[in-house]
Amino acid sequence: MKILIVGGNGTIGKKVSAHFAKKHEVIIGGRKSGDVILDIVDSNAIKNTFEQTGNVDAILCIAGEAKWDAFESLSEEDFHIGLNSKLMGQVNLVRIGQNYLNKGGSFTLSTGILADHPVVMTTSAAMVNGGIHSFVKAVSLELKNEQRINVVSSGLVEDAVEHYEAYFPGHNPIPMRKVVNGYVKSVEGKGTGEIIRMYDNS
Repeated sequence: MKILIVGGNGTIGKKVSAHFAKKHEVIIGGRKSGDVILDIVDSNAIKNTFEQTGNVDAILCIAGEAKWDAFESLSEEDFHIGLNSKLMGQVNLVRIGQNYLNKGGSFTLSTGILADHPVVMTTSAAMVNGGIHSFVKAVSLELKNEQRINVVSSGLVEDAVEHYEAYFPGHNPIPMRKVVNGYVKSVEGKGTGEIIRMYDNS
């Protein structure tokens, strides 16, 4: 398969990219580095990327940001960071990418545990994650050409514990191999409209 991985050089992305590169042609997209440079906030950049790559068999997005702060401190502009980047960025990747995804191809988006188990300082991020879940379930009913779409929702991953552990008291870090398997299930499986939850909140 020819696979585009947006955010393929990030904490999770580099592990996912390394896995798929063993058997498939992987194209890494990123804001600052990669085979193609794009920022998912910019629809024109998304379209230009697909003009460079041509048609692909799978599109994965492991990118997007949202503001983490106390609710009382969040401005309207702060909320728009997540809405423009992680939410609409991924929506636009699907909206534009459907025209460059081969028949039977798949989209895989990314969210996180906050959609189901938010913690303090994450009102904006949790809202965005929940919106993506609803989008994936709805758009899976309308994609043409046997295209599939799923979203991988991860907990606190092992490789990010150093930076985020304080936000997630009592959460069990998720092995990177388990997270990678979520993307494998989406790409190599047959399911669509699924929220593939890779976390343990017990």
